[in-house]
Amino acid sequence: MAMTNVTGLRVGVVGCGYWGSKHIRVLHSLESVGTIAVIDPNPDRALQLSRNYPALEAYKDLDEAIPHLDAVIIATPPSTHKPLALKVIAAGVHVMVEKPLATTAADAREMIAAAETAGVVLMVGHTFEYHSAVWQLREMVQKKELGDLYYLDTARLNLGLYQHDCNVLFDLAPHDVSILNYVLGATPVSVQCWSSHHANAKLEDVGYLRLHYKNPDVTANVHVSWLDPCKVRRVTMVGSQKMVIFNDLASEERIKVHDKGVSQGPQLGDDLTQPPMSYRYGDVVSPHLVMNEPLMVEDEHFVDCILTGLTPLTSGANGLAVVEVLEAAQLSATQGREVLIEELAGNGPAKVVLDKANGVIHQNGVLHQNGSAPVGDLR
Repeated sequence: MAMTNVTGLRVGVVGCGYWGSKHIRVLHSLESVGTIAVIDPNPDRALQLSRNYPALEAYKDLDEAIPHLDAVIIATPPSTHKPLALKVIAAGVHVMVEKPLATTAADAREMIAAAETAGVVLMVGHTFEYHSAVWQLREMVQKKELGDLYYLDTARLNLGLYQHDCNVLFDLAPHDVSILNYVLGATPVSVQCWSSHHANAKLEDVGYLRLHYKNPDVTANVHVSWLDPCKVRRVTMVGSQKMVIFNDLASEERIKVHDKGVSQGPQLGDDLTQPPMSYRYGDVVSPHLVMNEPLMVEDEHFVDCILTGLTPLTSGANGLAVVEVLEAAQLSATQGREVLIEELAGNGPAKVVLDKANGVIHQNGVLHQNGSAPVGDLR
């Protein structure tokens, strides 16, 4: 395992587009980080970032950078996550991989096993699990403040941004699946999914997922779209006593708790003049949140885990649980049936469709051009 530099951790960021540049900004503010390296084949990105952070080191590829690093953050397209992460792990270097951890459950398991063998930290960038509003939702569930949970609903919609190598399920749904798993403290047992592509001929741009959890016994619906006129980032939880909405786009009052509910009216036989349900309307309360920057908390947690040996909150196992749902969703959409998560156990071959005319492999929602993985940062 790589030794920590006495002047601070040496951290490299692979892929310095939208998300990679955000990681560089955050790492620059952490006292435990001594050196930050930009790893990107596009020299213009390193040049642009160096204007704000003059001390950055720059490398054109990972092979050149690894000997100089203690840890790496991978912010490249999903199809590149496994090969890049395995290369980092094999060198005994700690690694955090942006969502999703991998494109198949089998690949995720291989990454986890490699990290355990090498004795390095493997963490996945499920940023919303470091969001104070999501912490509040989890606490409400744990304290049963909503009563018995009836259902959960999430919506992550916008006009774009279309990705080059993965569909909307693998691009947007990881956020909501990780939120649901964290808030409920459980993973689903089965998945149903419907998806379609409209503006893009190869990649689905609209998807609906239904996740079935056993403990607690509840269903969650996930709607993701790159083809919607309104930007929406919303989580709704409905219980027997209260209902709550988390709107991540609200500048204030991101969480609103509605003291509303319904109950079945008295059984009056054939008297259809009586309402079948009674309705209760109460106050709407917005609990105080100490707002944080989730990415700052996430990157600081990654560094702390390296220095202390703690297991990350969003560990490889956490990432695997989300990838299993994504893979099950893709299989469900393809076969038109409910898919049990246990069907993905083991290391069976992933479902692959080869388009010979275009030289494209479409594997679990991710495109691989001519069998090779793109390197540019699309996160």
